[in-house]
Amino acid sequence: MKRIYIPLLGLFLLQSCSSDLLNTSPESTKITANFYQDQAQLEQGVNAVYASLQYNGQYQLAMLAIGEIPSDNTYDEVPANDSFTYGEFDFFTIQPNNSLLGNTWKDNYVGIQQANIVLNRIGGIAMDESVKNARTGEMKFLRALMYFNLVRIFGDVPLVTKETTDVNEYFGQGRTSAETVYNFIETELKASVDLLPVAASQKGRVTKGAALGILGKVLVTRNKYTEALSYLQKVEPLGYSLLPDATKIFDPSNKNNAEIIFDVQFTSGLNGNTEGSQAYQMFSPSGFISGAKGHNLPTKEVYNVYTSEDSRRNAFIGLTPSGVPYSKKLTKPITAPADGGSNVVVLRLADVDLLMAECYAKANDFTGSNLYLNKVKVRAGLSTVNVTNQQQLLDEIALERRKEFVGEGHRWFDLIRTGKAVSVMTAHFQNTPGYNTAVIKDYNVLMPVPQDQINTDSAIKQNPGY
Repeated sequence: MKRIYIPLLGLFLLQSCSSDLLNTSPESTKITANFYQDQAQLEQGVNAVYASLQYNGQYQLAMLAIGEIPSDNTYDEVPANDSFTYGEFDFFTIQPNNSLLGNTWKDNYVGIQQANIVLNRIGGIAMDESVKNARTGEMKFLRALMYFNLVRIFGDVPLVTKETTDVNEYFGQGRTSAETVYNFIETELKASVDLLPVAASQKGRVTKGAALGILGKVLVTRNKYTEALSYLQKVEPLGYSLLPDATKIFDPSNKNNAEIIFDVQFTSGLNGNTEGSQAYQMFSPSGFISGAKGHNLPTKEVYNVYTSEDSRRNAFIGLTPSGVPYSKKLTKPITAPADGGSNVVVLRLADVDLLMAECYAKANDFTGSNLYLNKVKVRAGLSTVNVTNQQQLLDEIALERRKEFVGEGHRWFDLIRTGKAVSVMTAHFQNTPGYNTAVIKDYNVLMPVPQDQINTDSAIKQNPGY
């Protein structure tokens, strides 16, 4: 059959597609209408939603690459690898047939459809009410997170909020406005805050802190700083804390530590090396390990932004013998090169602290802003500051965000939401050898809609400029 990946085609409806389309466990592709009859079956459906976060189009590769390569934080060392898929983001020559963008659309909607299925079925399942509430909150959170990523990347996207059983139901409806999608995300996250537990029942599950933090980030993205602060302030009291040593944040022996609020779990050497991530191999310098692709490497510019006393430079970035920077936030697999065990951090307390600093700065509360900015600075071994000019303070916060989260998939989205993407990247191209042909236009703040979607449904229109 024709391989279509629009919202109407998710895990529940894949019975007529070839088996190579998705790398999922059998539990995540149950197709009979008689499934989800008890709690055990429902839990398999819940686990399938979490599993979708591990797909290439979500947090295995796409969110790390799309959130960094278009920015001044990382670059593509070997664009010819993987048919220029990653190099297109580096030079803003991104094409609608880019396979990473195609996977991003597909893999997020696969997860959304599976979440819709669970939310549609959970009401009829006999189970402890507190567990039912928690699972409902988890599904609402994950669905909102996936829509947040989609809307930040593509802008208007089809909004599907119920289980799809008729593959023709969404043809011809086109894309939903970003404003409507954002409103839905806010509503879902606010509901999940009330449903989720403070502590996770097992590693990797969503908690109240994750919902509060991501909701705060969504609100900051929408310039709702006062409301965002009211949610962000509630995160740290739930038991999170900055680790004193930045080298310990991504230490593989210290996963799920007190700073991590939500991350996507990967494990090396498990189930025939199927639970690991390709990120280390894909995002390591060419020749660094077997099959390294050289994509998404830290730029020399960002390496030089750190001062000598900043402990994060050596904690987060290493140099090969030939001087090529690489990320220390991804650790070498213990088995095969494509079986990395590094979890991908979606949200940690330093992010919340700097978002709070930004909210306080927007309100001209310089005392509160400097307080949370300095928490991150002090951990990095830097002197405290007392900035009382709003724009200077916002610039200082942006600089700390750049250094703190290099390689974590935030820099590009930070540049977009602060309106600095075009100016910063224009200056970066002018000042960086090898980018004399690179040009960023205003329309590049959104990525092109995958061409396959437009070919499948003519109501899905392309973003301007592509």
